[in-house]
Formats: sequence, structure tokens, C-alpha cells
Amino acid sequence: GLCKKLNSIYCGGDEKRVDSRTIYVGHRPCPDTEAFIPSKFCDNRIVSSKYTVWNFLPKNLFEQFRRIANFYFLIIFLVQVIVDTPTSPVTSGLPLFFVITVTAIKQGYEDWLRHKADNEVNKYPVTVLEDGRSVKKESEKIKVGDVVEVVEDETFPCDLILLQSSREDGTCFVTTASLDGESNHKTHYTVPDTEKDLQALPATIECEQPQPDLYKFVGRMHIYKPEQEPAVRSLGPENLLLKGATLKNTKKISGVTVYTGMETKMALNYQGKSQKRSAVEKSINAFLLVYLCILISKAVVCTTLKYVWQSKEGQDEPWYNQKNQKEKDTNMYLKMFTDFLSFMVLFNFIIPVSMYVTVEMQKFLGSFFITWDKDFFDPEIQEGALVNTSDLNEELGQVEYVFTDKTGTLTQNNMEFIECCIDGFQYKHRDTRSELDGFTVTDGPVNKLQQKAGQEKEELFLRALCLCHTVQVKEAGSEEVLTDQVDGIDGMQPQPEEERGFIASSPDEIALVRGAMEYGFTFLGLESKSMKIKNRENNIEEYKLLHVLNFDPVRRRMSVIVQTKSGETLLFCKGADSSIFPRVKPEEVDRIRMHVERNATEGYRTLCVAYKQLSAEEYAVADTGLREARLALQDREQKLMAMYNQVETGMSLIGATAVEDRLQEEAAETMEALQGAGMKVWVLTGDKMETAKSTCYACRLFQRGTELLELTVRTLEDGRLKREEKLLELLRDYHRRAVQDAPPVKAGVTRSWSTANQDYGFIIDGATLSLVMNPSREADASQYRSLFLQICQNCTAVLCCRMAPLQKAQIVKMVKNSKGSPITLSIGDGANDVSMILEAHVGIGIKGKEGRQAVRNSDYNLCFILPQFLYQFFCGYSQQPLYDAAYLTMYNICFTSMPILAYSLLEQHISMEILLDNAALYREIANNAMLRWRPFLYWTVLGIFQGLLFFFGVRFLFSNPALQDNGQVFGNWSYGTIVFTVLVFTVTLKLALDTRHWTWINHFVIWGSLAFYVFFSFFWGGIIWPFLKQQRLYFVFANMLSSVSAWLVIIILILLSLLPEILLVVLRKPRGPHSRQVYLFLPFPF
Repeated sequence: GLCKKLNSIYCGGDEKRVDSRTIYVGHRPCPDTEAFIPSKFCDNRIVSSKYTVWNFLPKNLFEQFRRIANFYFLIIFLVQVIVDTPTSPVTSGLPLFFVITVTAIKQGYEDWLRHKADNEVNKYPVTVLEDGRSVKKESEKIKVGDVVEVVEDETFPCDLILLQSSREDGTCFVTTASLDGESNHKTHYTVPDTEKDLQALPATIECEQPQPDLYKFVGRMHIYKPEQEPAVRSLGPENLLLKGATLKNTKKISGVTVYTGMETKMALNYQGKSQKRSAVEKSINAFLLVYLCILISKAVVCTTLKYVWQSKEGQDEPWYNQKNQKEKDTNMYLKMFTDFLSFMVLFNFIIPVSMYVTVEMQKFLGSFFITWDKDFFDPEIQEGALVNTSDLNEELGQVEYVFTDKTGTLTQNNMEFIECCIDGFQYKHRDTRSELDGFTVTDGPVNKLQQKAGQEKEELFLRALCLCHTVQVKEAGSEEVLTDQVDGIDGMQPQPEEERGFIASSPDEIALVRGAMEYGFTFLGLESKSMKIKNRENNIEEYKLLHVLNFDPVRRRMSVIVQTKSGETLLFCKGADSSIFPRVKPEEVDRIRMHVERNATEGYRTLCVAYKQLSAEEYAVADTGLREARLALQDREQKLMAMYNQVETGMSLIGATAVEDRLQEEAAETMEALQGAGMKVWVLTGDKMETAKSTCYACRLFQRGTELLELTVRTLEDGRLKREEKLLELLRDYHRRAVQDAPPVKAGVTRSWSTANQDYGFIIDGATLSLVMNPSREADASQYRSLFLQICQNCTAVLCCRMAPLQKAQIVKMVKNSKGSPITLSIGDGANDVSMILEAHVGIGIKGKEGRQAVRNSDYNLCFILPQFLYQFFCGYSQQPLYDAAYLTMYNICFTSMPILAYSLLEQHISMEILLDNAALYREIANNAMLRWRPFLYWTVLGIFQGLLFFFGVRFLFSNPALQDNGQVFGNWSYGTIVFTVLVFTVTLKLALDTRHWTWINHFVIWGSLAFYVFFSFFWGGIIWPFLKQQRLYFVFANMLSSVSAWLVIIILILLSLLPEILLVVLRKPRGPHSRQVYLFLPFPF
């Protein structure tokens, strides 16, 4: 049939069929086809969750046992179950079970929240046209080819091709804040010539397979008419409405579904964000391996010594402990192996299984602290910060590169008309509305002071401002309260019902229409291709809108062609100075250039305005050319561009405007703090270089003394050399200045850019960046990139202007994958990231504590298990446990876990105020400084010292074991219990010594843990438990405390083991007002 023929013509045979999909509009087969074969496409369900009810257990357990510690404990547990070991399987089984359960609950809860969010999207009611009726369906039931209706302020449920709009001109407006962070209104167009009755529309759409680029779409639509060749209409991104975007200022649209569910551009952009492991977890794993080695060496030593000891006569089989036949028959090597395993089990508590739980809980609860933080609360929107994943909290303390957008992030994206310049005369805008024309003259060329341009020029300029734009008027009569972007204007029109707000694709446009309004020219709106404006005499002028030559970042200008009532055809054009000046008469440029340059250095956004009268012949040529180009199937954009450039020549320059985009509150202080903290700040913006540069100066990213290295189209223009040669020459020159000649950085201080050195700022634009990233010869690519990256890394601030959204991502990716894989942070002003500038700013120096906490945990367990090792030397290496099983099990779970968790959440070594005043402190914790080997070894040595002290201190006491009044002797369980008591008190008090910031929670958990230990010991030993075969601790604890000597030893040993810490604090005298706090903040002072 015809469809197949067309397919083969347009797709070039079967081999290419895979690259495109054919969609039958409304699932109707097109005429002439023998067989209508509906293709299989995925449904419209969005799935962001990881687990389902069925696969949760196996999948979650598999993920958890991929962790070294969990897997290790599982092995130990199995060994205890299989081999006859000195401690019961409960000792390692219970902590492991506890850890796995807590983590599973946390991950299950986070996943449940994702399920809930998915369900909200998937169950959302939508309207689908079926057999002439509107049917309500759930969003997940939409299929490719369905015709869907969407009303104002609703979000599109899938990717649609726009077929019908309630607006007369066949357009609709959308905002894509949740996709790319841009909150302005974008215009989309219906496919031309689609019939009013969508039910009977016989058409097929052929388009590319789903791909993630938000700004690209290629397709064509075949509309079948009876007895005629099918009409072919080309489809581009302007016809595609993306899932996640919202319909604005348009009552209703209908569209046909082309991509659904996980194939929509939104889903493709969010997929594959697998959760990477944080640096802290990697460090912890490295430390655990060290402890694993210690553990194995202990077990090997003990096993060897056991057999050395037993080889002596009478030691292996003393008269009171004869071997039975089974024991005599076992293989010697097998016995050695099981002995080795038994020692492993006995000492395995050196590896703290609960540390992972503590770290997990710390992240999970820590994310609530960000949510609760009052500094993050915005009274305007009544919302605080939002934490989407708690796994990377500590990365906030390790950021090295901050990438920020300019418009809306550093600035408020709230434009205000400042001044204009007409024909070389400056018109400062004053708020006084006493004189209606509002014009007052300040400076301007000296000889023409106190003069104005002629009235004709003034009015022409103001008409240009009123006509050359794509602003829509929103009537305030509608129920909506006019939002910020569509303020009602008062004071200009006498009748309140005429009060209006504006909607535009960029806030600059509104500011300019407002500016014209301040001077007596009011834009009243566009109705069926006719634009109305009210002039100073309050007369209404009407213009017929013939063509809009849309703005694009390459041309950097936009134009309109209008026809006056008298039949004249005019072209009005506005755009960046660099794109307008070459297209107007040179003598006109000089009058205006100085105004434009002065405004740009003051940080204003400047636009130039020009016009041209078109003769009937000129217009006829332009008209046919533009219409043909718009319908072209191949290279449509290039043809349109050529046509635009042909029309926009030989214009006359009328004037220029200056609009201010204000900085966000405290933007400059924030930038200074980030730089002081050793972070490199990169500004990535679509704005032009002059404006972006002035914003960087205003934000103090570039200081007065900063030397700017510029790599832009302007610096590449060189008569002698080709652009790529010039690029290489500049790259090498900048590399020599910023990298080779820069003084060497001191080893170990990774983030130092000393203030004594020359500071460099680097500026690059999008066009040059694409040359660097994709040079004509592939061989040069890596050389260009490495030069570029090295220059950037040696500059204090980098400004990338005129960037396409894709290029921003490229840059972040390039830095992220560079040597040392630095931690990067991107800041945009979309709804997709809750102002991360604030998060990083307040998060300075409070994060990165997990590192210290992880290190401390390792220390606790070393001094816990070392006495157990030493004990083997005194019990014939018989794997006799020193501590009771209950103590072994409870040590990590109950006696020591809560204080460290509270510490990790609440501790502030340095108060917030000092941190905010002194950003350089951030460098102390950067690059995981708290998890370096030096502090780790310090804690390890401390642990060994304490372990030796506990064991030999108590042994010294036991040199005369008759410690009670009645002369009775203490036994081995009393010995172990005294050691354990000293241990629990020491580690808890050590933490109390380290705590600088006390809250009632810290008090509660620290003293509560000690009280719980004492209570538990009395309770465990004070009752006869029916399920225990032997009760080793029966009244041991109570009995022990009846001895004064035991009390004395406990107190002395606790004091002795805390002595090094106390001495360090006392002997190191801090200098300066904050130095005490700063000194305490370092992991340990040597």
C-alpha cells in the first residue's frame, strides 16, 4: 500500500526502519493499506523505584551482602554454626541480623516513597479521545497513538505532538521548569492543516526513536485526503510537548502521543543514576581491610603458638583432660584449620558490624537536619530544603568544584528597565510619573547636552519596543492572581478592567514592553495576526503581523515584519550589539556604541534596536522565501537561517536599551566564602560574555587584580591563522602563564591557591568550547582537552558563556572524570534542584563528620578485642573467651552505638558563626582529611595502648586474687567483667571528652548508655535464665562490686586510659580568639 511505499521512500528501505517509528493517529489504519499492523510500544508507566514486593528481599539482601563487612559477618556466622567454636552463633548472628534489618527498613522506606511518587504520576486522571467521545483514563493507560486532551496548568502526561490548540493562532505556551529549570514560557506550534475534527483525521506520524536530547526532534506527518496525494508536514521540536512540562495561558490543547512511559525524554534524562558509593564508605572499606589483616595475623599467631605449646610433653593431654577416641582420630591439619577458624571467630569483633548501621542511620537522620534547618526555610514559599537521597550527605563537606548557572541563580531573573539611548541621546528612566513622556536627559554627548532626539525618532523607537517581541497579554480578569512574571500594571491605564499582565519567553521582553509603557506607548495585545498599541495621544494603532523571525542563540537577534494601516511594510529587529552593528550603517554605530559598552560594564543587559522599510518587491521575495524554508523537510534550520540573514540587512539603527538583572541576596558573600573554602567556582551561562563578565565582577568571582584569560570567538579572529591554529596557540600561551609559570603548590595542600600568587580568571564561549571538544581532526581532541582542563584547574574562577545546555553537562562531566575524580556540585535555578547554593553555604564545615566517627568506631573495637587476644597467652591458647557471650553481642549494638550516633549528628566542633565567618576552615576537612591514614593510625595506636592497659592493669590486680573480705578468690569471669566494665566506661567517657557541643540528647545517650550497662549487668547475672545451659555471670557483677580493690582498679584504669587525651587538651595552649575552637576541630594535633 501507499504507507509502505512512503515508508520505503522516506526511510530508505528496511535496514533503516529500526531508527524510526510509525504512529497511527488515533489508532486508525491509513487508507489503502491491506494490513494495519499496530507496533508494540511500552506503556505510560513511570518507574523510578528499585524494588517490588516480590523482589525486595532477594535483591536487597544481595545488595547488602556485597558490602565487605556484611559478607564477612555472614561467613563468621556460618563458621560458628558449623564448627564447634568458643562463642555461640548468636554473638555474631544477632548484630548481623540487626544491621541487615535496620538497613533494609531504611532502604524499603525510601523506596516506598518513590513508589508513592510514581503512583501519583501513573494514576493521574487524563482525558483521551476515543470514538468521538472524551474518556477519562489513568495516565499509565495511555498508549502511543492516543489523542490526549490537556487543559491549562496541567502537566503533559507523555510526549505529544500538538495537533490542536484553543488559541486562534494555533500556538500554545508551556513552561519546562521541572525538565531544564527554565521557568519562562516557551511557544509551541500546531501541525499546519490538521483538520478541526481530530476523530476523523487519517494520518500517520513517522519520527525518530526515543532519545534524551530535550531540544531535538525530527519527524514528519502524512495526512491522507481522499483521491489526493497525501500531504506531508514536517515536525520539529516546536511541535513536540514534553512530559513534565506544564501548559500555560492556553485553555486546552489536543495532541497525539508519540513517546510514553520510560521512553519519554524526561524519563530518559533521569534513568541510570545508579547510586555511587561515597568517598567515606570507600575509606571505611580500606580501614576494614587493615583490621582484617590484624585479625588474621592474630589468629595465625595464636594457632601457631597453640601447637608450639602443645608439642611440649604433657601439655597437649594433661591427666585431668584425656582425649576421647574421636578427638584422637581427627586429621591434624583439619584440627589446625578449625582452631584457626575458632580464633577468627573469637577475635572477629575487631570488625564492627554495627559501624555500617551507625553510618547509615547518621546519613538517614542527618538528612532530616538539612530539612529542619531554619536557615534553609524560605518564608516566601513557606518551604525548607528537600533531601532526595541521604547517601551523599557527607559529600557536601568534600566539594571541590561548584558549577553555577548565572541567570536566576546568581541573579534574580527579575528584569528592570533602566535606561535607553535614542539616536545617541541618553534617556534615563525615572520612577516619577509626573511627566507622561517620562524622558529626562542626564549625560549623553557633551555637545548635545540637554537635547533630545527628534520626536519622530523617539516614537519610532518606542513603536519598535512595542512591536518587536513575542509577548502575550494576560487579562487580569481571569481568576488567577497575576504572578510575578505577569504583574498587573497600575497607574498607566485609567480603566481598571484594562489592567494587564504579560507573558513572555524571557523576562527581558517584558521589561522592554514595560519600559515603552512608562514612556506612553502601551502594547494592548495580539488578536488574529493584528497587533494593537496605544500611543501617547491615547489613540489605538493597529499593525498586521506578517512574520516573526524567531530569536536563536546563533543569530542572537529576533525580528518582526509588520504592515501599517497605510500599507507600509516595516521590519523591526532587536538583538545583541555584536549581531546588530554589522548589519546597520557604520556612521550610526559610533553614536550608540559608547552607551552600549558603558551599560555592559555596569552589569546591565543591553539590546540594540534597528528597523528597515521593505518595498513591495523586497517583501514578496522575503515572504515566499520564508514560507518555503518553513516547509522544507531537509536542512530546514539552515534554510531559515539563510533567509533570516538575507532579510535582516541594510537596517537603520534607532537606539539601544539597558535592562538590569539584580544579583541574588548575598550572592557576592556566598561566592567569596566558597572560594575561601578552597572551592573552584565555575559560572556556566547562556548569556553574552560582557553581561556575564560584569556579573562575575559584581559577585566578586573576578577581583580587580584578577588577570583574565579569554578564549572566545573574538580572540580567535586572526587574519594570519586558521581558527584551530589560533586556538592551539592561545591554549599553549595560557597554559604557560597559568600552569607552567605558576609557583609550585606545596605537597599535601591539595586545595591551596595562595593569595600571594597571581589570580587568573578564564573565559570561554560555547562556539570555542565546541572547537575544543570536537576539533576537525580527532587526533587533536585529547591534546586540546588536557590543555584546556589544566588551565581551568589553575584558575580561581572560570566563566563559560553562550553555553548550550548540552555543553554545560559536557563540562561538568569532563571535570568529574579528570584526574583524582574531584567531587563536583552543580547549581541551577530549576525546580529540579532546591537552591543548592544555600545548601553548600550553610553546610560548610558541619558535614564530613562521618569520617571522624567511622575512624573512632574502629578504635573502640580494637581496645575491645585486644585484651581477648592477650588473654590467650594466659589460657593455653584454648580459645577461652574473656567476655561473656551477652557482652560480646551487646557491645556494638547497645552499649556503644547510641552515643556515637548522637555525636555524629549533633556535634559542632566549631560553632556555626565562626564557620560562616571563616570559610577557610572548610579546607581542613576537604579531600576526606578526617579519613586519612594519619588520624586512623593515631586512633589505632590509642586503641592498642588502652587494650594493653586494661588487660595488664586488671592482671596486676589479680596478682593476689583473694579480693573479697572473706578471702574468696575471683574467677576468670570476674576478670573479664572488670576489663569489660573499664572498657565500656572508657570509650563512652572518651567520647564525652571529645564532645564540644552538648545538648540534652548527648547527655541522655552518654549517661544513659552507662546506666543501661550497669542495669543490664545486674539484671543478666541476677536471674536464673531457663534457656541458658550454663550461666557464667550468675551474680558475678554484683559480687565484683562488693570488692573495694575492684572499684579502685576500675577508677584508676579509666583515668589512666583517658590520660593521653586529657594531657593533649591541657598542654597544647591555643593562641588567638578562635584558635581553641579551630585547634579542637583538627582530627588530632601533632
